[in-house]
Amino acid sequence: MYYSRWILSLPVLTSVVTVLACVLGLNFGSAVYADPPPGQVHPSEPAMSVSREAFAAVVKKMKAEKEQIRQRHMHLLQERYDLSNRPSDSGTMSRGKSLQAGVRAKLPAGVSSWEELAGLKPEEIRAQGLWPKGFLPLPHPNHNEGGMLFPKSQIDEVMKQEKRNLARFDLDFDIPDHFMPEFPPAVYLTTRSDLGDVSQGKVVTLKNYYDIFEGILNPKQLDGVRLLVTPFPQQQFNQTHDRRTIEASAGVTCFDCHVNGHTNGATHLVGDMRPQKFRNRIEVPSLRGVNIQRLFGSQRALKTVEDFTEFEQRAAYFDGDTTTAIKKGMNILDRGSQVHVMAEFQELLDFPPAPKLDIFGKLDPEKATESELKGQALFFGKAKCAACHTAPFYTDNLMHNLKTERFYKPQMVLDHMANGEGPSKTFPLRGIKDSPPYLHDGRLLTLEDTVEFFDLIPVNSTSDYERIHPGRSPERIF
Repeated sequence: MYYSRWILSLPVLTSVVTVLACVLGLNFGSAVYADPPPGQVHPSEPAMSVSREAFAAVVKKMKAEKEQIRQRHMHLLQERYDLSNRPSDSGTMSRGKSLQAGVRAKLPAGVSSWEELAGLKPEEIRAQGLWPKGFLPLPHPNHNEGGMLFPKSQIDEVMKQEKRNLARFDLDFDIPDHFMPEFPPAVYLTTRSDLGDVSQGKVVTLKNYYDIFEGILNPKQLDGVRLLVTPFPQQQFNQTHDRRTIEASAGVTCFDCHVNGHTNGATHLVGDMRPQKFRNRIEVPSLRGVNIQRLFGSQRALKTVEDFTEFEQRAAYFDGDTTTAIKKGMNILDRGSQVHVMAEFQELLDFPPAPKLDIFGKLDPEKATESELKGQALFFGKAKCAACHTAPFYTDNLMHNLKTERFYKPQMVLDHMANGEGPSKTFPLRGIKDSPPYLHDGRLLTLEDTVEFFDLIPVNSTSDYERIHPGRSPERIF
């Protein structure tokens, strides 16, 4: 019986060996491969195997191309936006950084005002090519390459504290600092609202997290913070030769993007779209208020903070490529002992205080100004904002398709295909003043840009005399 069982299973074993040979890159055929030239991958090796010589050639090539790529992308930004530094006099972020004033997206040629543009039908805007370029999807600074890209403030602080380098040799961050969230951001906790900002004005890292949170968090929550500030390998930041740092890197941490549980505006490409030209740029969202959210991830398919935390390490860190992740050092988190404690701390992160809002999320008439009350009436009335952004946290926890393809024809913009973007999550508006730039890819630089963009999306949303005009800053009440 034992012999017959083995004989019958030989075809199966042969198939298994063949599959393993393919996976491992083994060659049982008659072809003989000569040694490849220096810097090239052997034909029988996986394409992701990069030699030391090949890496040196990549560094040399990308460094030489870096300035040309930067200038090309900056030309796009300058064509789309007014990038000047014009602080608003109507408010600041939580720790005092000035907000930027005015609509920064440039009107298309032949249109004299936003009111005139809002008076056109979507099919007219599309046919005449009048959709503002600043309202088109924003490409990655090098869309063909993609990958995590950090603002200089984050790079400098991590280097100062940990001697860990988040700078890439091929690309620099693109959005000017005055349009970015304040750095470092405040940390608010649902469990200790009496303390206000507990960050001590510092960027939370592996070097200082214990001193900052000792006595405020319990031991399990402290361990969650430890894991959130521990570096793990990532697609562009790892120890292999397939990386975008000069020196081998320990990797990145969750808080390298979601700094202090908020955001520093770092950028990436979503991992769940292909081919490359269709992948959307994504700006890092804030983790504040995740306890009231029900949708997570770039395509919002994840339903819990735990799912999101686990997904980030397994897939998002590696552009959705688990095969490459195994080679580079994918960190598989244990659901019970690691994912849970990381998620527990994230769910303590609170929105900034909003003293003018009552317990239902509406303005207290005794505290609000006349202008703010008028804005609230528009928000819940003619402007239809509350159709998606419902009080008290100003999200409906649903997906909505804005159907922006009604306004423009599909077009290639710096290697990115701008087309219909599909459904996206309704982000909470609580604390929105702390989170510029706006929309999932950061294409809207100010709140005024956001108002003008969404005034066009639902047709005839507000009449001319009721609109918030571009010369005035909307009140920051959330």
